[in-house]
Amino acid sequence: MGKHRINARLRRPGFRALCFAAAALVAVQARSLPDAGDWRLTVRQFAREHFKNPAWGFSHCERDYALARSLAAADHVVLDDDVLYAAAYLHDIAAFKPWGGGDEPPDHSDLGADVVGSILQGTGFPMQKLEAVRAAIRTHMYYRDPAAAEALYLHDADALDWLGAIGVERVIALADPNGGDPDGPQVVKMLKDNLHQVPPRVLSPAGRKLVEPRRHELEVFLDQLKLESRDYQDL
Repeated sequence: MGKHRINARLRRPGFRALCFAAAALVAVQARSLPDAGDWRLTVRQFAREHFKNPAWGFSHCERDYALARSLAAADHVVLDDDVLYAAAYLHDIAAFKPWGGGDEPPDHSDLGADVVGSILQGTGFPMQKLEAVRAAIRTHMYYRDPAAAEALYLHDADALDWLGAIGVERVIALADPNGGDPDGPQVVKMLKDNLHQVPPRVLSPAGRKLVEPRRHELEVFLDQLKLESRDYQDL
């Protein structure tokens, strides 16, 4: 086709409008696609899709990440946010099938640390930081001893999420509505265990400041529940 004929077509209003529409469609589609290098979006979407549980599901991951950052900021500690983000959103992965989800050892923290690399591989996550993520996941439970700063603040955020009103909500949400495990009395035992076992295991200065108000909220709830249920007999 000759140059003059091409130029003539380009000058036609209908053809130009079609070109503009096609260009706009391509731009919209490009904006709707996630950036292949945005590993955080990939990890967050993975957690939202796969972690369905009222106590340790996606919303728990969101709270842990936000609280860990807040505690570190209050203590004027600079964290590697890549490590914290990956560990916070994936720390309970082994509580879910097919990555875990059973009741037998090993602890879900250990199993989660072992499998997390397979999730992060290929997402764009800086894999040289994988061992730090594994360490944070391995020690995120309150009864374990974190070392690096990212592990410490994830550990404390996760512990504090078992206390206060949110801790009550998480445990009650686990109760079997059909009377199976856990039932009402078992829920009370879980709450009491958290009340006594978790507070001394919060280790950071900022975390320690939040322990007493959250501990008190849980204690008040249990005391009131005891009064309203004939010493927990009517649960």
